[in-house]
Amino acid sequence: MLTKRNACLVFDDGEIIRGYGFGATGLSVAELCFNTSMSGYQEIISDPSYADQIILFTFPHIGNVGVNPDDNESVKAYASGIITHLKPTTPSNWRKTDRLNNWLIQKKIIGLYGVDTRGLTLRLRDKGAINVVICHQENCEFNYNKMIKLAKEWPGLNGLDLAKKVTCNETYYWNQGLWSSPGKYNDTKINKKVVAIDFGVKKNILRSLSNLGCEIKVVPATTPFKQIIEYNPNGIFLSNGPGDPKETGKYIIPVLKEIIEKTQLPIFGICLGHQILALALGGKTIKMKTGH
Repeated sequence: MLTKRNACLVFDDGEIIRGYGFGATGLSVAELCFNTSMSGYQEIISDPSYADQIILFTFPHIGNVGVNPDDNESVKAYASGIITHLKPTTPSNWRKTDRLNNWLIQKKIIGLYGVDTRGLTLRLRDKGAINVVICHQENCEFNYNKMIKLAKEWPGLNGLDLAKKVTCNETYYWNQGLWSSPGKYNDTKINKKVVAIDFGVKKNILRSLSNLGCEIKVVPATTPFKQIIEYNPNGIFLSNGPGDPKETGKYIIPVLKEIIEKTQLPIFGICLGHQILALALGGKTIKMKTGH
């Protein structure tokens, strides 16, 4: 049983909460957000939409199904850390290939447990997003003044374009549908072509589109109008992703306006993509007090 609290959460107002570390060691400054899902922790942690955020889980049994390659929503994981009430559970699931702790170490994601996660969630609901530092040091040597300074000076996600951080580097085709049996994918007949503009797309969204008969060409967030149209798509999909839609919109909104004005193509979006579409059509976006 651990006796030394070798991890901590430091708030921008100077408050310090001590706990126990797991996953990677080190220090990270990010925005603290909560997630109340009762399943899918691997999908949540590997969702690019959580870039530069520390995920506070309210569900107690994180780790109970282990991890496996098929459940990653992206190749990399961009979350800055995770917080759980209990130490990650020993996995018991036939699909597991590894433990959550080992996976977090590989992904360089810091973990903290042994704190009141539901109390912190209520605080976030009352106060909104909070900038924090998460730190895991096996030697328990913490420079609290440095961490408080980092939390205070971190600018937050408002005004931050994170799509360029998580988007693909080059165009690629996606052709995997949903699973029909373990390790196998449905072979659905293609009946339409879709260009997916990648702001941090989740693999399961691409699987769902493919399962509906879409041939999907995934393109980087900065792809120009001419290159998108050369594919001759039947529709344009704007993916989920992290950061401020107004900042990402600075380079993609002119492209969308050109698509809207020069073509009759349907455009649909999820999360960040939907917000950017609203901006392109004259709407406004504001940061939610407690985004989920």
